[in-house]
Amino acid sequence: MEYPKLRNIDVFPLETSGQKVIGLRDPLNLSDRIVVVSYSDFFIISLFDGKHSLLDIKAEYMRKYGEMLFTEHLEEIIKHLDDNYLLESERYEAYLLRLEEEFRKADIRPAVFAGKSYESDPPKLMQQIEGFFPSPQGLGEPTLVQKVKPIRGVIAPHIDFQRGGSCYARVYKELAKSLSLDIFIILGTVHFPTQNPFVLTKKNFETPLGVVDTEGDIIESLEKKVQFNLFQDEIVHRIEHSIEFQLIFLNYLYRGRRPFKIVPILCGSFHEMIMQGSTPQQNRDLSDFINALRETIEECSSQACFIASADLAHIGIRFGDPSSPSPASLQNLASEDQTMLSYVASMDADGFYHSIQREKDSRKICGLPPIYTLLKVMDAEEGKLLDYQQSLEPNGSSVVTFASMVFT
Repeated sequence: MEYPKLRNIDVFPLETSGQKVIGLRDPLNLSDRIVVVSYSDFFIISLFDGKHSLLDIKAEYMRKYGEMLFTEHLEEIIKHLDDNYLLESERYEAYLLRLEEEFRKADIRPAVFAGKSYESDPPKLMQQIEGFFPSPQGLGEPTLVQKVKPIRGVIAPHIDFQRGGSCYARVYKELAKSLSLDIFIILGTVHFPTQNPFVLTKKNFETPLGVVDTEGDIIESLEKKVQFNLFQDEIVHRIEHSIEFQLIFLNYLYRGRRPFKIVPILCGSFHEMIMQGSTPQQNRDLSDFINALRETIEECSSQACFIASADLAHIGIRFGDPSSPSPASLQNLASEDQTMLSYVASMDADGFYHSIQREKDSRKICGLPPIYTLLKVMDAEEGKLLDYQQSLEPNGSSVVTFASMVFT
């Protein structure tokens, strides 16, 4: 590799054995290892942009550190990154192609995060989820009952259960009051680049609590109504957690009580529209899909509910900000999030979008696409905020915010 190029990966500070280091992680989970490097090695890696040659990198290292970068060490770094699929290389491309082919041939999307983000053993998983429902607020275990005013949709976080478990529980406690629901249209955030604004899959989803079936008729109807390929980026379903996490709670809630099916939809980034100052209505593929989804659900005879699997702000060093959040900035962040969520509660999709666009998405709201889509397709009168939380990392360097809401 004369001009090594780093893939779009997660980079974050770490501390191990008292030493400050940098962690590199593959967001596609092609390798589940975190590669740990020194700050000086990270400087070298930061020059892996496909434009700096090996000689250029050596020269830049000499300018910064005043010492020679040996070829052997540089090649060692390149090999280590390539072994973990962190570089754009022939090895990475071949491996990704093989994974895509295997995934397209499979009938079932495996439970990728079982044993990593949650318990893989069914009894232990049941115990884990049950533990999220008791709380100081007295949530208690959910009991399926018939609610007079049906729930049209909810917003649930997709943060890991360890941090967001109680927030998930607030949503699913409410869903337990709508016994008639049998189809869930899950609008998940996709954390990876996609060619099209929405990505579907017809595969059923494996979970430790049983396989969840997709609703093929709705997916086929959508496929006929839109002009772009809904499955072009289907591989992202393989490693995306935002839909998988909701299925754990749904299976827990409906276990042995009532069958249900899902429509798994991953929603692509709105970042380019935000930066260009345009609106979702001006994106033909995006607006056509939203119209098609609304029409399809109106034609459906089953009782459907929308789930937006969405976190909110991502602030701090881990997410590219120059400094860590302070107590004052966290308080201000909560105020800004609450103002934004007031548009959501009043079913104002455009107000919600423009509130984020005005600040150029400085808070990095990863739930923007699924929440916007939810508000545009859901037939509801109002929303209610159930819970809002901030999860600050132990070292205080970064924070993620998330909320749960219910719409009737």
